[in-house]
Amino acid sequence: MSKPSPSLPGGTWSLGDMTVTRFGYGAMQLTGPGVLGPPADRDGALAVLREAVDLGITNIDTAGAYGPLVTNELIREALHPYPESLHVITKAGATRDEHGGWPVARQPDQLREQIESDRKSLGLDTLDLVQLRLGAGMDREAGSLAEPFETLVELQQQGVIRHLGLSNVTPEQVTEAQSIAPIVSVQNLYNLAHRDDDELIDRLAAENIAYVPYSPLGGFSPLQSAALSAVAARRGSTRMSVALAWLLQRSPNILLIPGTSSAAHLRENVIGAGITLGAADVAELEAPS
Repeated sequence: MSKPSPSLPGGTWSLGDMTVTRFGYGAMQLTGPGVLGPPADRDGALAVLREAVDLGITNIDTAGAYGPLVTNELIREALHPYPESLHVITKAGATRDEHGGWPVARQPDQLREQIESDRKSLGLDTLDLVQLRLGAGMDREAGSLAEPFETLVELQQQGVIRHLGLSNVTPEQVTEAQSIAPIVSVQNLYNLAHRDDDELIDRLAAENIAYVPYSPLGGFSPLQSAALSAVAARRGSTRMSVALAWLLQRSPNILLIPGTSSAAHLRENVIGAGITLGAADVAELEAPS
């Protein structure tokens, strides 16, 4: 049976009553091109998921919109019946269309349909953590989340969902959600180049709420990219490893979910994220561009 591994970089974090490894795995890259359809190498995709559990990872991120349902079905095929310590985290609030778009789907009936679909495709009676996805694409949009969030709260009260979280949200939307029901996580765009959430991360850390950054290498300026490369060269590591290590060191409530379709690359990410960055490294990485 898989248990949270003390050897994984970052140790563990408590998501409500669930203990997860801070180093997790994001399953989105296991689909076909454009996050649509099945993977070219199904056996390889299953091997990645099994390797993640073998490494001690207990935090796997997915969404019914990936494929759609492809990553959910792969997770079930590879890992069901799930180890007691493994927690599958999913998202609701968007679907897919025939053109590969991500149309918003946050009406109550749409959310209930997504949750039921996730339960069936993952083979679970209760989903460990569902994060309400807001905005459009990677853009955040201001406005009330009350109606869709209250729908998920109702499903939580019915025992269909264990814990609630948010994705692609503003600090104001986090506050609004907390006025309705407790949350255990926020998943937003954040990396060295996009640090708008610095204050939010610190606030959530003080409240024992996890922050899950996505796109760890997205949107770097030439100067930031050069700094990342310089630190990686000095440490005998890779840019991705430095970016992941910086995130882990940034705050204890940050959970990583780097994705890959290669078991070997997954192992490299685990090793790389464990490097220790010195004060000089951090100062160079965080210097204004």
